Amino acid sequence: MDNERISPVWSRITDILVERGEGAYVWDVEGRRYLDFTSGIGVVNTGHCHPRVVQAAREQVGKIIHAQVNIYYHQPLLRLADALSEVVPPPLDTFFFSNSGAEALEGAVKLARHATSRPNIVVFQGSFHGRTNLTMSMTTSKTVYRQHYQPLAAGVFVAPYPYAYRYGWEAEAASEWCLRELRHILASQTAPSETAAIIVEPVLGEGGYVVPPPSFLPGLREICDEHGILLVADEVQSGFGRTGRFFAFEHFDVLPDIMTMAKGLASGFPLSGLAAPRQLMEKWMTGTHGGTYGGNPVACAAAEATIRVLQDGLLENATRMGAVLMAGLCQIQERYPVLGEVRGLGLMVGAEFTESDGSPATALVTEVLGRCRRDGLLLLNCGTYSNVIRWIPPLVVSQEQIVASLEILDRALSASIEG
Repeated sequence: MDNERISPVWSRITDILVERGEGAYVWDVEGRRYLDFTSGIGVVNTGHCHPRVVQAAREQVGKIIHAQVNIYYHQPLLRLADALSEVVPPPLDTFFFSNSGAEALEGAVKLARHATSRPNIVVFQGSFHGRTNLTMSMTTSKTVYRQHYQPLAAGVFVAPYPYAYRYGWEAEAASEWCLRELRHILASQTAPSETAAIIVEPVLGEGGYVVPPPSFLPGLREICDEHGILLVADEVQSGFGRTGRFFAFEHFDVLPDIMTMAKGLASGFPLSGLAAPRQLMEKWMTGTHGGTYGGNPVACAAAEATIRVLQDGLLENATRMGAVLMAGLCQIQERYPVLGEVRGLGLMVGAEFTESDGSPATALVTEVLGRCRRDGLLLLNCGTYSNVIRWIPPLVVSQEQIVASLEILDRALSASIEG
C-alpha cells in the first residue's frame, strides 16, 4: 500500500497504520496497542466499535443503505428523531440532518437568515466552525484554516470570547468586557436589524478548550432577546455527553434558538444535524436547503444506538472520570509550573502550557505529544498557538486508563523538561 496516493493537504498527527479499535484502544497493523485519547477528534464518544452501535449498523446495512430523504421517509430517520427528542430540550423539537459539522453550521446560518430576513452573523475569536467557504469565514482559531482562500464570505463579524487566562483577568471581568465589546460591535459594525444570529461554541473547542464564565452565555441570551437575534449553539465538539451533560449549554441554564450537532452523534458514521423549534423551522422555505446523503439510514441507525448507549450511564462516567483527570492534571501542574492552566467540563479538558515569560510553550507541547505517542498514548493539541493539550478520551474510559495516561504524561514532561 502506497501512501503517496493520499493527498498531502491532510496534516498528519501520526503515521500509524491502524488495524482496529475497541473501547479506548486502537491497534496498528503490527499489533501495537495505543490508548486513544483523541477519540477521532471527539467523535467516538461511545468508544471504538461499541457492540451495540456495530450491531445496529450491521442490521441496517442488510436492509437498505441509501434511502434519499427527499424521496423516502425511513424508520431509522424517524427513530433517531424520537431518540433525540428525549435528550434535546423540548423547545428544540424539529431536526434537519446532513453529513458534517460544517454542513450543519451552514444550515444553521441559512435557517437564521430565512427566519429573520437579516444577512449578518456574529462569531467569536478562537472559534472553529468548519472548512467550507462560509464556515472558514466563521473560523478564527488559526490562520491556516483560511490561508490563501481569501476573500471569504461576507457578513461575518468577530467578537471576543472570554478567554480569561489569555487576557490575564478574573473570569467574570473577562465575561463583562466581552459582552460590552459585543454590544459595541452591534453599535459600530453590524446593526441589530441586520444581524440574523450570534453563533457560539458553549465550550471553545479548537481555540483552546476554554470554558466561559457562568455569566457569558446568559449574557448572550439577553442580548439576542433584546434585539431579536437568534442564538446558535455549536455543539459539534462539545455535544453528546462530552462535558458530562448531553449538551454543554445545559451547564449554563441557557436555551439556544438553534443547535448544531455532529461528531459524537453517530459514533463515527458521517452524520450531523441541527435542531430548532418547529415554528422556526417552518420559516425555512421548502426546497431551499437539502442534500443527497443527509439522514443516511445506516448512520441514523448508528446514531440512535449511540444515544441509547450514552443514556446508559456514560454521562455520569464522563463527570466522574473528568474529575479524576482534572485532579491528576492539577497535581502534575504543582510540579511543572509550565503547565499554566487546567480547565474543562467532564471529559473535555484542556491543559495550557506557557513559558515563564508568558509566551506559549508550543515546542514543549509538540515534544511531549511525541513522547506520549511513543509511550502508547495518543493526544491532540489545540489553541491558536498549539500549546494546549486537549483531553478527549471516549466516555467509556476507566479510572485505570485515566491514571495510566497521567503517568505517561508525567514521564513525557519530565523527559522533555529535564532533557
